[in-house]
Amino acid sequence: MQTNPTHTSLVAVGDSFTEGMSDLLPDGSYRGWADLLAARMAARAPGFRYANLAVRGKLIGQIVEEQVDTAAAMRADVVTLVGGLNDTLRPKCDMVRVRDLLTEAVERLAPSCEHLVLMRSPGRRGPVLERFRPRMESLFTIIDELSTRHGALVVDLYGAPSLADPRLWDVDRLHLTAEGHRRVAEAVWQTLGYPPEDDGWHTPMPPSPPPGWLDRRTSDARFARQHLLPWIGRRLTGRSSGDGLPPKRPDLLPYEDRAP
Repeated sequence: MQTNPTHTSLVAVGDSFTEGMSDLLPDGSYRGWADLLAARMAARAPGFRYANLAVRGKLIGQIVEEQVDTAAAMRADVVTLVGGLNDTLRPKCDMVRVRDLLTEAVERLAPSCEHLVLMRSPGRRGPVLERFRPRMESLFTIIDELSTRHGALVVDLYGAPSLADPRLWDVDRLHLTAEGHRRVAEAVWQTLGYPPEDDGWHTPMPPSPPPGWLDRRTSDARFARQHLLPWIGRRLTGRSSGDGLPPKRPDLLPYEDRAP
């Protein structure tokens, strides 16, 4: 990997993780690791262009159908693809189909860019995700195989102890906080060959006193009421949190920082 590179364009493809939930800005929009990465890259390359096609809730089939050809046509220097995790969290998941769709996505995107970046998504500790962990790890095996076959870069967020810390996850327990997104941006930045701005992004946070029994039960009840039950309802009815939502940056245009 070239050190201290300069890239002139970035296209981000995926779901809520790449859209930026739950790194909420004051205007109600989401920032997230891809926007943070674009800001850093733009600071090094005048005229830098950026598109973010990701939409929350998208399955890998929807990503392939709605985003991949658009991203490939943009011919960006760097394309990031993170998808398939939503599939693994569904009550039923055909991992053979997930593999085939991811393969299709990588085969279309890899020839269109200088660097295709894939990720082993971060995994929060907790009982809700434990039942899905074998599927997640199967997905990461597929990603590793595709990266070897097509020369893609892989960012191993799943293997980073810091990103398993519940303090880096929002109250919905599915999306990273602003600090979590900052660490992901740093991880991708370094994987692309840029000089580190935070050598310790993967270092666990300092320990803190564990919450008491009552605080844990209160938090669990709030999580179930506000997030888990609605999430289960959408899974059972085939609905998605991203239904009808457009990408937040659909065109490859000169980067403009929207954060205050």
